[in-house]
Parts: sequence; structure tokens; C-alpha cells
Amino acid sequence: MTEFSDDAQTMSLVAFTAVATVTLLLCVMTGPDRDDLAEFYTGYRSLSPLRNGLAIAGDYISAATVLGTGGVIALCGYDGVVLALSTALSLMLLMFLLAEPLRNAGRFTMGDALARRMPGRAVRMTACAVTLAALLPMMLVQLAGTGQLLAFILGFSGDSVKTGCIVCMGVLMISYAAIGGMKGTALIQMLKIVTLLGSGTAIALIVLYRFDWNPGALFDAAAEGSGVGDAFLRSGLEFAGSPYPRLDMITAQLSVVLGGACLPHITMRMYTASSARQVRRSMSWAVSGVALFVLVITVVGFGATALVGRAVIAGADPRGNTAYLLGSRGAFGPDVSTAETLLFTTVTTAIFLTVLASVAGMILACANSLAHDVFAARARMSPSREMLLARLSALAVGAPTILLATQVQHRSLQPLVTLSFCLGASALAPALVYSLFWRRYTRTGLLATLIGGTVSVLLLMPGTNLVSGSPLAAFPEADFNWFPFTTTGIVTVPLGFAFGWLGTALSGRHKAEQQRRQYEAVEGWILAGAVGRED
Repeated sequence: MTEFSDDAQTMSLVAFTAVATVTLLLCVMTGPDRDDLAEFYTGYRSLSPLRNGLAIAGDYISAATVLGTGGVIALCGYDGVVLALSTALSLMLLMFLLAEPLRNAGRFTMGDALARRMPGRAVRMTACAVTLAALLPMMLVQLAGTGQLLAFILGFSGDSVKTGCIVCMGVLMISYAAIGGMKGTALIQMLKIVTLLGSGTAIALIVLYRFDWNPGALFDAAAEGSGVGDAFLRSGLEFAGSPYPRLDMITAQLSVVLGGACLPHITMRMYTASSARQVRRSMSWAVSGVALFVLVITVVGFGATALVGRAVIAGADPRGNTAYLLGSRGAFGPDVSTAETLLFTTVTTAIFLTVLASVAGMILACANSLAHDVFAARARMSPSREMLLARLSALAVGAPTILLATQVQHRSLQPLVTLSFCLGASALAPALVYSLFWRRYTRTGLLATLIGGTVSVLLLMPGTNLVSGSPLAAFPEADFNWFPFTTTGIVTVPLGFAFGWLGTALSGRHKAEQQRRQYEAVEGWILAGAVGRED
């Protein structure tokens, strides 16, 4: 059951080609037709709350989330469900704590939001550097996994063909970002999330039907198919080899909750809302979409273990990245009808769209930051020139990403996913919280947060067991594992906040008082949008 029929493979290939053609055409049609920065960066804030909410959910649910979280659920049961719930909790944190202040303080990029109180090139350039550092690993994961994924679906195994898939996908994603801008990528995100949730819900309902609509029977069958019995339904399976499994699990969830909400390709969607009320309504739709995704991925993940077996899933991919597809295929049973083949093709198309949309959004966030925070902040330039720089920046970011993805495609990619979340949790989350809510926060404190949090993650991550010291590590043949946790969050998140406090304290009382007065002058518009701002 790990191989797909010739009909399914042929239909998937045709669907992939059609989707790539149609989405590129849509980007050309909806992309900015004038040299207007507001149109390229925010789409004139013209998206309705529903459409903006779907775009936010589409950006948030990346291919790494669909495949990786589905794999953890299928292989580790309860721990995977907790991980899925953490992703939803992260978006709720953004909704209730940061969404409105971010929209009020920012304009186009993360650098805008951070420099609103503390303007200067150093702040903008540091924000751009952290944006690139946080999103590049995630882009590598999406692209590098593309070759393996398409090989699994379409049934080919040559490395040259896999590399060709990575290059073609990368070129498509650069085109989406450079041609479509914010509105074009938002359209791809909406198409992706509707297809993903629609097909996923249908598969989840078929899985439940196979178990007489009894979730308890599904969980019992999954526990039996896991080979570990009731341990599959209890906490601890994912981190069983850790010296401190409970603490390791809490640390991993902390990194996901804080980091996922603060990654720049998510926060940039806050600037596309026309008002604070629109942000709230958009986030309500986004949270609803992600909550539905959590239910779907839980049912399909458990269904994969119950119907296919944990050993088969691990044999197809040790990290379980094919579990979502295997669960979808297993739901149909041995005999697949034409309608079921069409549904499975929709599932594979949704995964294909997810990869395309996820990386396109990340490339756009990086390109916008490079053009607006680095080049445009250095010297005043015309909107047409800044827009040209943004499009060239998409190429400058995308081309090296494609090259690196072809080099890491045969390695475990989990360290890269974890690195992105840890950078979001340890550098970006403290910087945003302090900038938006702490009156005395200074420029020195902000730079200390961003640089200190980033450097601490980069220093500790190579010592985790995701990089070496285990069979599933990126370098299984080596062992320089000295850090006793899977993620760095238990150390680096407190360090990120501590660096901000220390930098502010070292700035002196005079600077802190000056920042307090500056913050109080704009507090009304940052927290409540009470004062008009220049757009």
C-alpha cells in the first residue's frame, strides 16, 4: 500500500502541470500593474477579512507542518497531537497579543514595526538579517523535500530527476513572489488552503467511516498498529530517548508556540488589513481554518497508523513525512474507484500547492525586507526603483535557496525546521513583545535582543541530537551532540528576553526615559490605532 496506481500517478502529474500553469497565470493577472509600493507590498489592503484570513492560514500551514506534523502524529501518537495543538495555540497567541499592535505599528515589513519607535539603519538591517536567518532554513525544508515528495507520489527514484523538480519548483516560487506581489501570493494561499482543507476533510470523514464513526475505535486501532500499544496514546514516545523527556517536550512546544506566530512571512500578513477590526476578523477566520486542519491531520495521522501500520510508515520515511499521503491512500482500501482516485489526486495537488504557496510567501517576505529595510532605507528612491529592487531581491533570495536545497536534499531536514522556530521564539518574539509593550525599551536593547537571541540559537543548535548523535540526525555518522534537548528554547528564549533587558539597562536611565516619552507619544496608535498614521 506504499505504492500508488498508475492512474493516480498519471492524474497527479497532469494536475501538477495544470496547477502550475493556472497559478502562474493568476499571478500575472492579479499582480501589480503599476509602480505602486502599497499595491505590491500590501495589495492596497483590499482583501476582505475572509480572504485575508484564508491567506494567513495558508501561509501558516506550510508543507513542513502538513507532512512533518502528520508524521509525528502517525509515529508518536499523543505527542504529535500536542504538537498540532501547539501550532493552533501559536496562531491564537498572535491573534490576541500581537496582531492589532503589529498592524498599527508596521507598514510593509518587520523592520517597519521595530523601527517605528527606534528608527535607524542598524535596526532595519538587523531585522532584515534575522528575517533571512529565520526563513531560509524553512524554505530549504520545503524545497529540498519537494524532490523526495514528488518521487514518492510519481514513482521515480533518480537523483537527477529529484534535483530537476527542486529547480523547477524554485523557479515557480520566485516567479510567484516577483510577479504577483502580496495580492498574487495571497490568491495562491487561498487556493491552497481551500484545496487542502476540503480534500483533507473528505479523507478524514472516510477514515472515520471506516471505523463506524467511532473515534475511540480509531485510536485503539492506531495503538495496535503502532506496535507499542497504549504507549502510543500517552505522552513521552517522541522524546523517549532524551535524558529529560518531559522537559524536552515542553521546550519543543514552547518553541513552536512562540516561534510560529512571530515568523516574518506570517506577521507581514497583518499589514494587509485595512483596520484593526479587519485584523481581528481576519485572524478569527485564520484560527478557525487552522483548528479545522488540526482535527483533519489528527484523524488522518491516526488513520495512517491504524490502516497502514507504523512500521510501514517509518519504512517509507523514517521521519514519517509520507504518513499523510499513506493515510489518504489507506482510507480507500485495496480497491480504489475512479472517484477515489480523483479525491487522492486532489490530496496530492493540495500538497503540491502547499509547497508552492509556502515558499512563495517566504521569498516575498525576505525580498520585501531586503528591498525596503536595506536598500530603500539607505537612500531615498522612487517607488518604481524600489519595486524593481524587491523583484530582483526575490531572485537574489530564491536562487541561492534552490542551490542549497539541492545540496541538503539527502539529509534530515528536521534541524532546519527547528532552527526557524527557535529563531522566531528566541529573537523575534522578545523583540516584538518588548517593542510593542515596554515603554523604556531602547535601541540598544532591541539590537541586543535580535543579535543575542539569534547568535545563542546558532551556537546551541549544532549540539542537539537533531544534528548528530542519532540515526535520524542530519549527520548520523558523526557525534558532536552535547546539548541534552532537541530544541534550544529552554535556554535561548529566556536569553532573548534577558538580552533585551540587559541592553536597555546598559543604555542608561536617560535613554530609557527618552524612549518612555517617545513610546507614550505613540502608545495610542500602537495599542488601539487611536491616532492616524502615514501609509
